[in-house]
Amino acid sequence: MNRIERLQSILIQLQSKQVVKAQEIADRFQISLRTVYRDMRALEESGVPIGAEAGIGYFLSDDFVLPPILFDSKEALSLLLAGKLVPFLSDQQTNESLQNALFKIKSVLKPHDKEAMGILETHMHVYNGLSQTPTPKSIYLHEVQSALIQNKVIRLSYFSNYNQQQTSREVEPIALIFYAMNWHLIGFCRMRQSYRDFRLDRIIDLQITDEKFTRDLKQSFNEFVESEKKRNNYIEINILVTKQLALLISDSKYWYGFIKEEALGEKIKMTFLNPDIAGFARWILTMGEAVDILSPHELKSKIIEMVQNLNTLYLPSHPLKEQH
Repeated sequence: MNRIERLQSILIQLQSKQVVKAQEIADRFQISLRTVYRDMRALEESGVPIGAEAGIGYFLSDDFVLPPILFDSKEALSLLLAGKLVPFLSDQQTNESLQNALFKIKSVLKPHDKEAMGILETHMHVYNGLSQTPTPKSIYLHEVQSALIQNKVIRLSYFSNYNQQQTSREVEPIALIFYAMNWHLIGFCRMRQSYRDFRLDRIIDLQITDEKFTRDLKQSFNEFVESEKKRNNYIEINILVTKQLALLISDSKYWYGFIKEEALGEKIKMTFLNPDIAGFARWILTMGEAVDILSPHELKSKIIEMVQNLNTLYLPSHPLKEQH
């Protein structure tokens, strides 16, 4: 990227939010702070009304408006890819909003970019092999986002999977997170008087109240992470696997708390942090003799228990004698 392109990109970045820190610009373009200062002076000298506050950042004058910005082909195709993925990662309302945005983007593309986008749209597909469940009409993504922006308390009806019960909660939302193929609302539950994790697809009803809260969201999320570590009591697990198995589980290992690995001769030592010994045991039981448990002993005991239960279930107490 040459300097002219960088200056144009910085100008767009300044338009993207109310205040932009010099360090944000430096990190994005991998340049020094001194270079950022020079670029800002160059923009000012060209007539761009840039304001600055020490320790806060740069901002554009409210009456400054750039002409409509065209997308290049790579940017447009990246948005098309997002449009293919969103139906599997959100709800119907969010998907419809994105598709409407894509139509608007396509309308301002150059003719050859429109043609390229049309060809790729026909030939690019996403297959969700993990689940063929239809996209839900609503999992309250927009409502949760709105509550997060406004710092407003949420009132919800929630179905708890572990005890199969429905409860009403008042929650101060602090984060919206996607993990384990589901969206999760992290918030301070007033009923439990502690931070809780709510899966959005288990929310039966949700309303945004008029009540605002003043909790420090950034600090609150850090507190939630620390409390989860303590509450879940993560256990360090070490296993030894064959190199072939290491390749086979190169993706799935992250679902079970994979931390690191190292080569030990013809085998690979893997380290995990996982609070659920039984769940981890069920996973590695499918690997047979290709895995050796190094620690903890509790995991070995759980595997032995599961194998004994399988023997009891599938091996008859008195095998039939061979017929002669």
